[in-house]
Amino acid sequence: MSAQGHKLLVVGLRTTFGHLQTNHKLRLPAWIPVIGFAPKRTYYLDSNYSSQGQTQVHQGRAELISPNVGLTQRNLSAMASSLMGQCRPLSRYDFLDLGAVEENTRKVLASRSLRHFIVDPDLARVVAGHLERDLADGKAVIFEYNPGPGILTRALLNSGAQRVVALEGDKAFLPDLKALERNLDGQLEVVHCDFFKLDPMGHGTMKPPSMYSEKLFKDLGISQVPWTADVPVKVVGIFPQRNERKMLWKLIFALFERTSIFRYGRVELLMFMSEKQYMKLVAPPGDVKKYKPLGVLWQLACEIELLHKEPFSSFVTSVKRSGTQKTKQVQKDDLCLVRLTPHQRFFTSSLTPGNGASLIVMVKQCLTKKKSRLIDQLNTWSPENGEKILAELGLLEDIQTGQVFPEEYKILFENLHKSKDFIQRWLYDHTMVSTMATGVL
Repeated sequence: MSAQGHKLLVVGLRTTFGHLQTNHKLRLPAWIPVIGFAPKRTYYLDSNYSSQGQTQVHQGRAELISPNVGLTQRNLSAMASSLMGQCRPLSRYDFLDLGAVEENTRKVLASRSLRHFIVDPDLARVVAGHLERDLADGKAVIFEYNPGPGILTRALLNSGAQRVVALEGDKAFLPDLKALERNLDGQLEVVHCDFFKLDPMGHGTMKPPSMYSEKLFKDLGISQVPWTADVPVKVVGIFPQRNERKMLWKLIFALFERTSIFRYGRVELLMFMSEKQYMKLVAPPGDVKKYKPLGVLWQLACEIELLHKEPFSSFVTSVKRSGTQKTKQVQKDDLCLVRLTPHQRFFTSSLTPGNGASLIVMVKQCLTKKKSRLIDQLNTWSPENGEKILAELGLLEDIQTGQVFPEEYKILFENLHKSKDFIQRWLYDHTMVSTMATGVL
């Protein structure tokens, strides 16, 4: 086989099997840090799919995901019937009424903002069932983003949630939520706040639903914990479909820099997002269309688990009113309930909150052109050392940036920062521009 043919074969094997060391002649020296958080990805599906409904994919390093794995439609009746007997341990009542679909729909359609709601009690029970392990963890506070009339709120409480904080941005829903709060023994706290309007740019007086996370956490009595401690807060909700990508960018910057909610520890997200966005988050190297910086960064920082896929028709979309005009957003994607859990060992002596944003910019810079050679990028940061760095990592000299795994980008970044020849100024300049553009300070 020719030398060129051998290289093509090795690149193909990398994409298929995901081995970090593809060239058997090149060995990692002892000083190269070993990724200690390479996770397994587990898909939790509906319990009525006994043999096929729960699939576990174990891979030693990178997480290669088939677009069709785990995307199974729900069966409400089977899941809902199994949850009917669950009760809250601390409430004054045995079971909270989730209401009827028709009445719940009437309430959410009165909303003046464009949002998606859970109005079906069966669907609320299904979602609560998928969060069973989260609700059983009494140490973590559950933040529910924009609960609206509180159908899912009641289902979470019925399923054993010991402390739920309802962050509602629409004043119209506050009276009913406050009434529910008064009837419980401290299990529910209602705050006029929009989770995605926490920590906006600028300073000064802040009016609800915008709020500083420092005030929110202080008022709730939630203190900072070390990054390696247990998860202190779990956020449950539905990403706003109009700008879910923007919100994911804002959150990933906050995570890498340990600002906003991540100042307080490894806050976990349990959110519905569009199937299209989910597939981009978990796309593997070599997927030219879907393998993008945002997905690389989330794969690098978090364990990503698909819990459930729900047809979009199961949700009710309110209508945004602008004067006398009414507009409705058309949505075709199904929604995926996804758990994003930050890795305990994400930060190291080389990757810190102080330079985390620089890693984001490096990844974005590399994946601007996915078919460009990685060695050319390395030589711009550390002149004449690109070949040496690739050899130390066991990477082919002609490897393309779109073929590099997320954890390999982290190792490259850490090793570049150890290099005396590393040119950092351009990276930090780009970091400031990019940070300001995303609205995260």
